[in-house]
Amino acid sequence: MRGSVICLLLLLLSHLVTAQHPVFRVVPLGVRGGLDESNLSAYLVAPTGSSAYACLDAGTVRAGVEKALAQRALTGSADQVIRRQIKAYLLSHAHLDHVAGLLLNAPDDTSKTIYGLPTCLDIIRQHYLNWQSWPNFGDTGATPALSKYHYQALQPGAPAVMVAGTDLQVQAFPLSHGPGYESAAFLVRSHNSYLVYIGDTGPDSLEHSTRLAALWQAVAPLVRTRALRGIFMEVSYPNEQPNNQLFGHLTPHWLQQELTALSRLTGAAALRNLPVVVTHSKPTGRHLAQIRQQLTADNPLNLRFLFPQQGKAFSL
Repeated sequence: MRGSVICLLLLLLSHLVTAQHPVFRVVPLGVRGGLDESNLSAYLVAPTGSSAYACLDAGTVRAGVEKALAQRALTGSADQVIRRQIKAYLLSHAHLDHVAGLLLNAPDDTSKTIYGLPTCLDIIRQHYLNWQSWPNFGDTGATPALSKYHYQALQPGAPAVMVAGTDLQVQAFPLSHGPGYESAAFLVRSHNSYLVYIGDTGPDSLEHSTRLAALWQAVAPLVRTRALRGIFMEVSYPNEQPNNQLFGHLTPHWLQQELTALSRLTGAAALRNLPVVVTHSKPTGRHLAQIRQQLTADNPLNLRFLFPQQGKAFSL
């Protein structure tokens, strides 16, 4: 009996250590949501120990890589990182603060795949890489197509696909980012662990949508089993921002409301200490300090809020 108890304890300890072992390495290339063109939404993600990164959004690329190199979060030169270590781009939507870095670095980039919902890729193809706004570095669209980038549409509800050049898999979920405009969340998998990157979105109740609710239904089993390592979620404005001026974004109040909806599917205890990476804060006046204070002061689910810094790597 005593031996059985010891074996059980060892198994539980082993499970705990495994659960706490980092699975994902994240290098933020840009963390803000507008105004500062040198620090816009872009996050490199790779399995721990790998330098084959997927880039989640691409508002700022080169300036963020240079900042990460200065802080020794990346190695090599900026050109080497952009051309060789960034293997693919996953674009939540086509607003400039999420794609400008990709577009500006395209002339010197290497061949890569761009992943996104069909609506996002159509905007890139028709309005940016069209020989009017910018040369067509894609493999379809305006002629001549230079075929540097391959577009791969992620269909809502489709199974996860491998991200080219990496050991990651990705599945996309549509979101509402204001009237008539679609954004996306990406569920990224490494072996049996996951993270969720949520692009710009408003709360379901204001967007007259059920899209976040559908995302919560999909990830709830992963939360319950501790397979979900973190949620990247935007908080663009402090609570003082009027609801009719959110423009398809979240505040601390609305983030808490949405994660409370998730907790009703998982139980509140399953969310305790879950890392929530706060993205896309608008750098206007005292907004950043207000958002941080409001999130930490009113945290009934005991979430672990992370406030990423450009160029400073962290693990999940």
